[in-house]
Amino acid sequence: MPLSGSLAHGAKLMAQFLDQEPTPQKMAPFERELRALLREVGRRMVAWVLHHVEPACPEEAPPRVWLQGRASRRRRKQRATIATLCGPVVVWRRLYEPLGQGARSMHPLEIRMGIEAGRATPALAERLGGWAAEHAQRQVLAMLTHDHGVPWSCTTLRKLLGSLSAAMGGHRQAAQVDQVVSWLHQARASTGRFHPTLAVGRDGVTVPLRHGAWKEGATATVSVMDRRGKRGGTVYLGQMPESGQTTLTTQLTALIQDILQQVDAQGLRLVSVSDDGYHPSDYDHNGLKQMHDPQRPWCTRAWRRMVDSSHACLDMQQLADALFGPSHKGRAWAKQMRKPLKTQSDGITRV
Repeated sequence: MPLSGSLAHGAKLMAQFLDQEPTPQKMAPFERELRALLREVGRRMVAWVLHHVEPACPEEAPPRVWLQGRASRRRRKQRATIATLCGPVVVWRRLYEPLGQGARSMHPLEIRMGIEAGRATPALAERLGGWAAEHAQRQVLAMLTHDHGVPWSCTTLRKLLGSLSAAMGGHRQAAQVDQVVSWLHQARASTGRFHPTLAVGRDGVTVPLRHGAWKEGATATVSVMDRRGKRGGTVYLGQMPESGQTTLTTQLTALIQDILQQVDAQGLRLVSVSDDGYHPSDYDHNGLKQMHDPQRPWCTRAWRRMVDSSHACLDMQQLADALFGPSHKGRAWAKQMRKPLKTQSDGITRV
């Protein structure tokens, strides 16, 4: 693995920097050049390791491999570009072709090394998953190019994220349950004048797609508040696209039931927070309020419904229009009623 040239270049960079008067203007390019050099060294090392995982001689590789009860036979090596934290590397990996019908060819190297979607190493796939959860697609592609020198297309990124999502989907609910249960234990151990709170929220939106199509997307949250009313954390669910939000409802219900299976709901404040749309209202009446306590199956839990103030104020204006018509008097009445609705415990009674 020839690295002597890279090491010599690194020594030359350090010598050049030390021979001059150090300034911030000189320190910045020195760091950038050194970072690029180290990334190149790492890229070469990763490429060398991947190249030596499989035997170079075909006869040294097994003629048959078995995966999930299916046999595949050895074929030639194929070229692929794998993205790593240090940059893209070219890998020649052995192809195995299925002997029977209905199976796909495979590359054992990718399976053994955990290459995600045949495109990225596990470390880079993990980083992309975190980025995709917090940034838009174009931002992720820009960061991928800038930080790792990998110029992917939107199609490649979506393929990797789809594969990553499918692989991690089976672990989502268990991880979320463990996290929420941990927050609830912390909330119960806190001090304050409120009951520990488990708050469930959901919402939906109609999203415009290409070619004039519209699809329904939905999201849900499960949050924990301590005895001071401070939020301990939130876990999220999302589904897009799906009409009727059936999958989201099933996932949210299973998540809540698994949480309450591990936590005694006695002394726990259960709250539903959403707008007054059809799906949140239907879920509150036919889902949450009909849900039995997993630890006390003979009784249901008391969920308290809360509608967010912005949607409640919109309903207030509609009520004003119905009472007074679209007039100044109606707008003034709605403005007057919005204040006690938001600030007083008996605001809805006054309205």
